[in-house]
Amino acid sequence: MKKVILNIGGMSCSACSSRLEKHLNKQKGIKSASVNLVLAQALIEYDNSISISDIEKYINEVGFESLGEYREELDENVVYKREKTNLIVFGVLVLIVLYISMSHMLNLPSIPFLSMMDNPINYTVVLFIFAILFLILGFDILKKGIKNLFYKSPNMDTLVTLGVLSSFIYSLYNMILVLNGNYSYVENLYFESCCVIIFFIKFGRFIDGKSRERTKDAIKELVQITPKTALVNIDNEEKEVTIDEVNKGDILVVRPGMSVAVDGEIVEGSSHFDDAFITGESIPSKKGVGDKIVAGSINIDGYVLYKAERIGRDSTISEVVKLVVEASNTKAPIARLADIISGYFVPSIMIIAFITFICYLLLGFEFNEAISSFVTVLVAACPCALGLATPLAIVVSEGVCAKRGILVKSSEILENASKTDIVVFDKTGTLTYGNLKISKIYNYSDYSDKEILKIVCSIEDKSDHPIALAFKSYAKDEKIKLSYVKKFENISGIGIKGNIFSKEYFIGNSKFIKNNKISNSHVDDEKNLTSLGNSILYVVEDNNIIGLIGVSDIIRDESREVISSLKNQGIKVIMLTGDNEKTAKMIATEVGIDDVRANVLPKDKNKVIKDLSKDNLVMMIGDGINDAPSLASASIGVSVGSGTDIAANSASVILMNDNLKNVNSLISISKKTLRNIKQNLFWAFFYNVCMIPIAIGLLKPFGISMNPMFAGIAMTISSLTVVFNSLRLKR
Repeated sequence: MKKVILNIGGMSCSACSSRLEKHLNKQKGIKSASVNLVLAQALIEYDNSISISDIEKYINEVGFESLGEYREELDENVVYKREKTNLIVFGVLVLIVLYISMSHMLNLPSIPFLSMMDNPINYTVVLFIFAILFLILGFDILKKGIKNLFYKSPNMDTLVTLGVLSSFIYSLYNMILVLNGNYSYVENLYFESCCVIIFFIKFGRFIDGKSRERTKDAIKELVQITPKTALVNIDNEEKEVTIDEVNKGDILVVRPGMSVAVDGEIVEGSSHFDDAFITGESIPSKKGVGDKIVAGSINIDGYVLYKAERIGRDSTISEVVKLVVEASNTKAPIARLADIISGYFVPSIMIIAFITFICYLLLGFEFNEAISSFVTVLVAACPCALGLATPLAIVVSEGVCAKRGILVKSSEILENASKTDIVVFDKTGTLTYGNLKISKIYNYSDYSDKEILKIVCSIEDKSDHPIALAFKSYAKDEKIKLSYVKKFENISGIGIKGNIFSKEYFIGNSKFIKNNKISNSHVDDEKNLTSLGNSILYVVEDNNIIGLIGVSDIIRDESREVISSLKNQGIKVIMLTGDNEKTAKMIATEVGIDDVRANVLPKDKNKVIKDLSKDNLVMMIGDGINDAPSLASASIGVSVGSGTDIAANSASVILMNDNLKNVNSLISISKKTLRNIKQNLFWAFFYNVCMIPIAIGLLKPFGISMNPMFAGIAMTISSLTVVFNSLRLKR
């Protein structure tokens, strides 16, 4: 399966995005499609039987336009300036129209040759010309409105189109009567309503669009972080090149105060680097030869040479941006509910408007009053606010999470995190730092301690397990020359094997000893190590135990606080680890976990998670690689410590800065997002509940009424209410 994000042109409301989404999901070769109104994008998963050009044809079939694949460049200044200029010009024109048509009502001095009473023909023709100009301004709305009606998928544009064209055609009919000498019909013209409705719809969308752009600020900031140029070291000379000219393997220079141009590995020098933009961690980290650095990081105080490894779209920052955009384009369950409601809402409003029109005529009202109420209902009830309620809040929250170093892969996760029943923690590298140190060695052989450690370091060097880091660090510090290892094998949940100089070695826990029935007279030494909180590693040579090594870890500073907070929220906390029971319980007691499940193999971890998930929403927190199966099986899998390998991560949430406090932040943001969405939906429905009766005219006996012009203004205000409420999440 392939994935693509396409920019979509022509969407104006939730009915648009819903219709396009339904159409795409019906097409052969498309596995899933999710359309985002706020970002104006479609996230499409498809197979090899179709191409992107086929997908673009499907998009065009329903009246929308594919603007090509999503790119990280988000500069929309040209379009913005053109729209702004148009609105300024037409804003002046709409004021002139209002003055011509309403000056006599407000006792303002009228323009003599355009006076409704003295020069009705001039008055009528000038308003007609203005109406034509505004119809040209709103041609895109009218075109889409008619198109959607023919596709039997009416949307907001359809409501506006019906309202405007009804007013225009009725006014055109009266204009002909006026031109034929029936001057009394000059009072039945609604050309000014056409002008004002179109202007306020356009103005509302312009303001709405700029407000929506603010929701994408976090994504824009990520895009703009990486520098446009880099310093390449060629034969000890520095040459400035553009990012596009950098090739994998090039040696680049980053001086103090400069930003890292591409992802790479330091080959010379050391410095402190500020990674706050991607990890949310404000304290710079010290990095030296062999350490990885990420594009966009700021070099604080050292002169560093590094080798380019991941460039362009393969870089960490590009992966982060891609994930944030993809997550924003997925649908939360509550958003699907809003889409379903919108699908029924527009046809219902059309029916209500027609019933209103007929009832007015049957009750003896004049035709012009009936048509005015018909238009007012259509315009006032446009479901803009309803369509924006969910996606706006989701996009803002995704940006907030990204700024804090929390990468959420789907908006469904962002909604569901607030409903978490159980949080399951792995131990090593999750509740603890995973910076293991060799604390003690028992030597049962003729080898020296250093020789045993050389054997272990040589084999552990091929492993990615957190315990292997202790030996890699030791080998680096002691400058041990590693032996060549053949037939390396990882035995999941038990240990590792390898051959050195024709001898077979095993390094791992006591399960291997028991499974292979190896004689073990060192149980007391094992108990002594575990009682001190050590993880233990047996060293076996050709089925003979030659050593026992204790490796200790340090509990994360924030572990106790995080677990206490989770328990205070009524969330059950479990530790699930492959380590021995004594060590696990000792760590659990220190951090405040009561439910401990130790000696659990990775495949059994997966089974435990599946069993817990039958009746609960389970959040699993662990290492992104070693705990991949259980992270994938959990309702929400949270990966700690895999920030630079985003693409390969199987978790649904990635904590880029390894700070467990972000687990609480995720749950908190989720709760606030869900609350914000419910508020948005309430205000959207509340607006329609209030506006529709007024538009119909049910409150006229109480002196409360509305005309099409005020309906357009009220619709704009309702959308902005939802926009500004969503933006509160940024705080």
